[in-house]
Amino acid sequence: MKLSDLEREGFIKKLPIAKRKVQDSFNLAKRDLKIAKLILKEDPDWAFTIAYNSLLQSSRALMFSMGYRPHGHAQHISVIRFIEVVLGKELSTLVLLFDRMRRKRHIAVYGAVGTISKSESENAISRATEFLDKIQNILKTKNFLE
Repeated sequence: MKLSDLEREGFIKKLPIAKRKVQDSFNLAKRDLKIAKLILKEDPDWAFTIAYNSLLQSSRALMFSMGYRPHGHAQHISVIRFIEVVLGKELSTLVLLFDRMRRKRHIAVYGAVGTISKSESENAISRATEFLDKIQNILKTKNFLE
């Protein structure tokens, strides 16, 4: 699959590249990761959800840097599909984890309290940290971050 396929299928739309939009989304990802670490002991469900949001925001920063934004009614899925195309096999395990986290986050936010263990949240935070570092390196190379 190519980005043109995602665009044709309505998952993504072209967007003028705005450095500020990239930086804002990346900064949201950093903030969310910091907060997830802080509340891990108190609320693993919410720490997991915030770590997921860090993944989402860092992915959106990459999208914005390439002149795209998510589109349609399932924008979280659009972001995951975009990341899958752009990063492909390099991060295929993380992309699968990202999608699993999306489903589990939905349960934690809209379903039942206590569905996510502390170790699952710790793993989510670890993966989000790893992903944020990779996105940061890409964005630095493209001169969006210092």
